[in-house]
Amino acid sequence: MKKINIMYWATAVALTLTMAGCVDLDQTPLSSLPAETYFNSDAQLQSYVNNLYAPRTGSDSNDQIFNVHGTYSYGTFAIDDNTDNMATKGSGSSQWVPANYKVGQSGGDWSFSYIYKVNYFFKFVLPKYEAGQITGSATNIRQYIGEAYFFRAYEYFKRLQRVGDYPIITEPLSDDLAILIENSKRSPRNEVARFILSDLDKAIELMNDNVASTRVSKKAALLFKSRVALFEGTWEKYFKGTAFVPGGQDWPGAEKDYNANYSVNIDTEVAYFLGEAMSAAKQVADNTPLTNNTGIVPQATGQSNPYLEMFGAVNMAQYPEIILWRQYDKGLGITHNVPIYTQAGCQQRGLTRGYVDNFPMKDGTPIYAAGSAYKGDDYLADVVKDRDLRLQIFLKLPGQLNYFQPGATPERAIPTEPYPDITEGNAERGYSTGYTIRKGINFSQEQYTDNGGCYTGSIVFRAVEAYLNYIEASYEKNGSLDADARNYWAKIRSRANNATVTFADIEANTINKTVVGLEVNDDWAAFSGRQLIDKTLYNIRRERRMELMAEGLRMADLRRWRALDQLVNNPYHIEGFKLWGPMKNWYDGLKPGDNVSSSDQSAYLLPYEASPNSDVYKQGGYLWKMAHYLSPIAAEHFLISSEDGSSPETSPIYQNPYWSTRANEPAFK
Repeated sequence: MKKINIMYWATAVALTLTMAGCVDLDQTPLSSLPAETYFNSDAQLQSYVNNLYAPRTGSDSNDQIFNVHGTYSYGTFAIDDNTDNMATKGSGSSQWVPANYKVGQSGGDWSFSYIYKVNYFFKFVLPKYEAGQITGSATNIRQYIGEAYFFRAYEYFKRLQRVGDYPIITEPLSDDLAILIENSKRSPRNEVARFILSDLDKAIELMNDNVASTRVSKKAALLFKSRVALFEGTWEKYFKGTAFVPGGQDWPGAEKDYNANYSVNIDTEVAYFLGEAMSAAKQVADNTPLTNNTGIVPQATGQSNPYLEMFGAVNMAQYPEIILWRQYDKGLGITHNVPIYTQAGCQQRGLTRGYVDNFPMKDGTPIYAAGSAYKGDDYLADVVKDRDLRLQIFLKLPGQLNYFQPGATPERAIPTEPYPDITEGNAERGYSTGYTIRKGINFSQEQYTDNGGCYTGSIVFRAVEAYLNYIEASYEKNGSLDADARNYWAKIRSRANNATVTFADIEANTINKTVVGLEVNDDWAAFSGRQLIDKTLYNIRRERRMELMAEGLRMADLRRWRALDQLVNNPYHIEGFKLWGPMKNWYDGLKPGDNVSSSDQSAYLLPYEASPNSDVYKQGGYLWKMAHYLSPIAAEHFLISSEDGSSPETSPIYQNPYWSTRANEPAFK
């Protein structure tokens, strides 16, 4: 098959898709696209599918498939913000302030605009494909149809994570209110997850891997399948019997006639999903090597660390570990600002103290274990000394070079890493927690010539996730680790520390020396529900946390593990570095009130509690409500689909657990 590189993912394509919604399940006919006479060649299929890659244009946040680097942001590396891993400067997310997180009036995650695009494609393409009426390369035709199945699955997984139970729509619906209301009925989440896996199985069957890594491939679909199956398997395991799983106590689906008699064996579902996760992950892990880690931060020409450099590479195709990525091009004006932010305070986003303390020593020993040789946290250089190399590589230290490779004049560069400026309010130059990462750095001067002019790639899928998914699914399903899981874990840890590490080493130095009760202040994932987990499972989660630093999966993991119950009644303080110790001398005349928290509050910087006017400060730290595990459905959707336009209880849509159907109300549990 000809390798087609979607350099900038179809931001300029021939098709114009103008859509409007009613109950958000229909869209106006694509009058500019005569479908009956279109979709007749592989080139026409490709043109339409290319548009499905297109990043968002305008204000519709639901009209974008992949969350990649935006023009002026820290890109994908900022997605883990507002978790126990990363914190920004300011007020933080309303999800941690229950009084502020409310049901919306309109919009939200109850959206079908992207799903409509894919279903429109299937309506006209599948009959022609089955009748053999599409001309061109059979391999290409199958590939493009497979990509469409992948995209529908990807979009449905977004809805599954955010909303849970969801209507399964497989065709573009006509503009008839009765039809639209009928199709608003929510399917139980396990059925939605099975539908997603079914679409992915079709994608896997149709696609191949002989495509550029900027296109979705068979391997990408397998990796994503393992993610979906692991998510649903662990969600159903840890929420079993609750309102968040079909058939559980107070499950709102039971209130509707169409779901009233629905029954399911959750244990069977959990085993099914975890088994599917293992099978799909193994096919990727066994066939994809990990990028080499030399264990250094390059500081001069001739030095290199492929593992570090791949996150900020211009051409990511050179790394087999990167299964899917988006390419940028300065000449075409397709750029972003990630490296410019990375050489400073990462758009005022930093790692938390809990996250940094969670990393063990280089030999795998937890920092609190006897004989760990941990040097303390009075200085940033002490924090990383003899620690896991991933922390050493990605945590920036004052005095390190941000770039050294020659190129264009670096007008917007900060050549040498300064002391973290935690008082600066400017997003480009300011720091948030004092613990600042360099994921996404590029050491070439060419990336620092003008604001928003960077053109490094943006990773969508990385193969190491398949290794991690298999390890976790194996243990969650069987209560033990099989030979493959042990082998994958050893490979991850060996790459992480640029040394041969066996599973026996991991078991002796990390698992056996872990005291989960001592990890709870650093890592929310020490809990599922309100129960501490065992040492092996905890370290599986720890490994995932370390390896996937700032790659956007943390909040999804915390939700599926049901790791946030502990914050319902016990506020949690997000901390940064140890400001009120020797490092305070970095800041002449610094005193409480200078846009930082006081020493009376904590020796550690509290990025969300620097002001007594902060909502987080007022409630004593981060708080959570059970309802927040799922997003509320906006009030308008109940009204539009109700019998009289004003009685939400007559709508076929039911609200998520513990949320009101009325706008501007917070969760009640």
